[in-house]
Amino acid sequence: MKAFEQHGCKIKPEVKYQQWTSKRFFCASVPVSQACNHSVWRQSRPERQSEPQPHPSTLIGPRRRDMLLALIPFLATDAAFAFDAGPETLPVPVIDPSKAPDQSSYDPTDPDLREAAALLQRALNAPSVDEEEALWSEVIQKYGDIDKTWVPDVVGRAWGNRGNARSRQGRLQEALSDYNTAIATCPWSVDPVLNRGVALEALGRFEEAVVDYRAVLAAAPLDPAGWNNLGNATGGLGRWSEAVDYYGRAAQLAPNFSFAAANRAVALFEIGRTDEAIREMRTLLRRYPDFNDMRAALAGALWSIGKEGDAENQWARVDDPRYRDSSWLRRNRRWPPRMTESLEAFLKLTSLPAS
Repeated sequence: MKAFEQHGCKIKPEVKYQQWTSKRFFCASVPVSQACNHSVWRQSRPERQSEPQPHPSTLIGPRRRDMLLALIPFLATDAAFAFDAGPETLPVPVIDPSKAPDQSSYDPTDPDLREAAALLQRALNAPSVDEEEALWSEVIQKYGDIDKTWVPDVVGRAWGNRGNARSRQGRLQEALSDYNTAIATCPWSVDPVLNRGVALEALGRFEEAVVDYRAVLAAAPLDPAGWNNLGNATGGLGRWSEAVDYYGRAAQLAPNFSFAAANRAVALFEIGRTDEAIREMRTLLRRYPDFNDMRAALAGALWSIGKEGDAENQWARVDDPRYRDSSWLRRNRRWPPRMTESLEAFLKLTSLPAS
């Protein structure tokens, strides 16, 4: 399974610890992950920051301090469309940033804190998801029950990051449990709420995902991950006109967050704004010529308006075989229906009814 997929769902890494400097330990939360759905496409391991690369699998959003936009991994199984009703209704999260702890009050000489920080760094750098999960579990087990001011901050983030690791393995119910604990432990943090929304989306629980994303945006209205993922979830409910607006807000807030713009383009096509959608697809491809998702979408869109030769030229540059699989497009990439049908018609050399 690929670590991250092209879609656009964002998942947020919960923790990025920086260096010890002059008797003070700086612990910074990573407020936003790389882009998913598609919700970066659906988006989850904390990654070290790297420069944006013009390739769809690594397109990331803008960088602000301690911000990492990441693509949500696609699930390797049919779990993404399990439409699990869930064991119970989740409580509506209320994020209160004013409850965030004063990290300057932490004692940098505390051996437990120093050891916990070292474990967190090892988890962030773990070579495999299994080792990463084990290290987050070690943090939780060793420090979860001790009475120190930094424990909710550090251990709460470990709960959220373990949820990310389990999401990446397709263990979504376990991930939900971890996110719930992180939300209860760190009521000031948007990260576990956004990441829980991603897991709910993957389970087809779109209404609940919308609730989580709206809670994120109530606390952090300038969060492009929240707007993009809200577009993904409302699109999952068939409300594509709304999704266009949400993707547009994400793209405005994060001009380099290319999957938000890509998601907007396919949503525009779905609601019949075909010329505008094609213009946006071409604009993205001028910036990112190897963007397979937009290249395949443009082929389908051009075919739908009778530009067969142009469609063939675009398709000749698509080097990802998954775009030949209509089931993958519908269930994993989650293109809107009209976009999927247009590419299917192109591949089958059939005409489309006039729209």
